[in-house]
Amino acid sequence: MTASGAVDPPRLAAREAVARALAEDLLPLGDLTASLVPADRVTTMVVVARRPGILAGRLCALEAFAQVDPALVVEWRLPDGSPLDAGTVVAEVTGPMRSILTAERTALNFLCHLSGVASLTHRFVRAVTAANAATRVLDTRKTTPGLRALEKAAVRAGGGWNHRGSLSEAILVKDNHLGGLTIAEAVSRGRDSWPGRLVEVECDRLDQLAEALEAGAGAVLLDNMTLEEVAAAVDLVRARTAPGAVLVEVSGGVTLETAPAYAAAGVDLISVGALTHSAPVLDLGLDLVPEPAPREA
Repeated sequence: MTASGAVDPPRLAAREAVARALAEDLLPLGDLTASLVPADRVTTMVVVARRPGILAGRLCALEAFAQVDPALVVEWRLPDGSPLDAGTVVAEVTGPMRSILTAERTALNFLCHLSGVASLTHRFVRAVTAANAATRVLDTRKTTPGLRALEKAAVRAGGGWNHRGSLSEAILVKDNHLGGLTIAEAVSRGRDSWPGRLVEVECDRLDQLAEALEAGAGAVLLDNMTLEEVAAAVDLVRARTAPGAVLVEVSGGVTLETAPAYAAAGVDLISVGALTHSAPVLDLGLDLVPEPAPREA
């Protein structure tokens, strides 16, 4: 909850996404296989990392267990953003065995996906920081519909930064927008209409960059430029503007291999759509804790 009593966006997103996922998994007749387990059977299971990575998605997993059965007790060993080794125990779940089994796949689906996002983000951040500690790695709006707040939280857990959360947060003038107006017109109208919002212009060429700087853009997005073009663009921005006055962002096909070179060229931001749209899942599982053997009389 926020100070005003409202539910914060990630929590609300988790609640709604988990509810949809459970409905998808349980309708129309519920968990037929789990119903075979005796109703009074109580057990403990642990969430375990199968591979190294970064943890994210606790909120969704907790929500899954709580929505299936409020009687389930989840004890987390680590917070989101924690590094994991293969074999690391992430959480312990205790309660009716039927309920744990019913919530298992939904909880793991979110944990594995969001931890995958955090893990890939961490790899980009580590590679970029080694080349230029001042350069930030950002996500994009290329998120799974309905999961944006959760995926962007996972990016933060991995050490990355968030770009626009929605189209209302900033003005980003892209090539298709320029089919209806010029760069100068777009920047002028954006600053006049929304004086509190950042106005950024996507530039494919150095002449567009010069026009964006002349118009007074607060940031420029260098889209699909070569490394040599990016270096020239950075020099142009630094020569024509005061330090820190205009942010320089690179985007378009950036990989783990190319990101460090762009950072070394002096850009402020590197945005990577792959953080959310192509992150491989991190393998986590739910293992039954063996019951202690009875002592001999």
